[in-house]
Amino acid sequence: MRFDELPTPCYVVDEALIEKNLKILSGVMQRTGAKIVLAQKAFSMTTFYPLIGEYLSGTTASGLFEARLGYEEMGKETHVFAPAYREDEIDEIVSICDHIVFNSFSQLEKYKDKALRAGRKVGLRINPECSTQVGHEIYDPCSPGSRFGVKREDFRPDLLDGVSGLHFHTLCQQNSDDLETTLRAVEEKFGEWLPRMEWINFGGGHHITRDDYDLATLEACIKRMQDRYGLEVYLEPGEAVALNAGYLVASVLDLHKNGIDIAILDTSATCHMPDVLEMPYRPPLAESGEPGEKPFTYRLTGQTCLTGDVIGDYSFDQPLKAGDRLVFGDMAIYSMVKTNTFNGMALPAIAVQGKDGDCRVVREFGYQDFKMRLA
Repeated sequence: MRFDELPTPCYVVDEALIEKNLKILSGVMQRTGAKIVLAQKAFSMTTFYPLIGEYLSGTTASGLFEARLGYEEMGKETHVFAPAYREDEIDEIVSICDHIVFNSFSQLEKYKDKALRAGRKVGLRINPECSTQVGHEIYDPCSPGSRFGVKREDFRPDLLDGVSGLHFHTLCQQNSDDLETTLRAVEEKFGEWLPRMEWINFGGGHHITRDDYDLATLEACIKRMQDRYGLEVYLEPGEAVALNAGYLVASVLDLHKNGIDIAILDTSATCHMPDVLEMPYRPPLAESGEPGEKPFTYRLTGQTCLTGDVIGDYSFDQPLKAGDRLVFGDMAIYSMVKTNTFNGMALPAIAVQGKDGDCRVVREFGYQDFKMRLA
């Protein structure tokens, strides 16, 4: 099937671009000896798990269902972190996860022995209180009042028996200079306990496969922890695995005018690309420009009844018309895992674009997928 023959709306993930990212990540692993695992919260399309497993060390999860997915579909190392674990799920988590990271000493005391008896590696998440993000506090685990990790003032070295690693996750779509800054804060606040550990997890948020990413600084940070403390180093990026490797293809349904030209699409910001509203951000769109840059500017909107279901303002060389297809970029990460069926919106189909450019639809959704969500 050709790209222009795909149904809309449709997510399309490019196999060649996924593999390009994986080769960059694998290069870091080969040069440093660090281990990189896929953070499934950003990308969990199991069609690609066999390919990802050829390059990476495994998966990391935010709870039981993601842990099961990684364990069953990739079958390599399975890591998990949750702000708190449910008593009715912890036994299964312990049975399938190699690394179990706890968010607090109370959770550690409650479940540590169970994990150790199963031969699992036990970790503790720390909060280095080092915010390196500008804006988007919703994604800053070091922001005031954050529920993530133990701060230095609350640290209990008397309860570290059985803990073999420390975990921090403070970045979001950032470069390695921010990792370097964060690592200095980690050493300043928790360095005296690092020699007692076997491993350290740098968390996610590393945009390693971005064109301007500084790999040399990342690798220097890894080597510092290895050489200074004898630690095995883990990283768990999610976006970097599928960065710029996917698209959302949509069609124009109708045109409207209310002080500005409006195009109503068969996709939705709130249902199919919710980060557009949450971050917020303006997704890239092929063959378009900024408002006013090209002769014809339109506000692109969704099909739902939500007034704020707006993707953004874009300009085009030619007027839009019903039936035109639009291709939004960088849609493999987060958008696919966050979709919902608000207003009865159908979920987009999912397709793979092979290395030869041919496309195949691997999943389509219908009424039953909407109906089954609620009794």
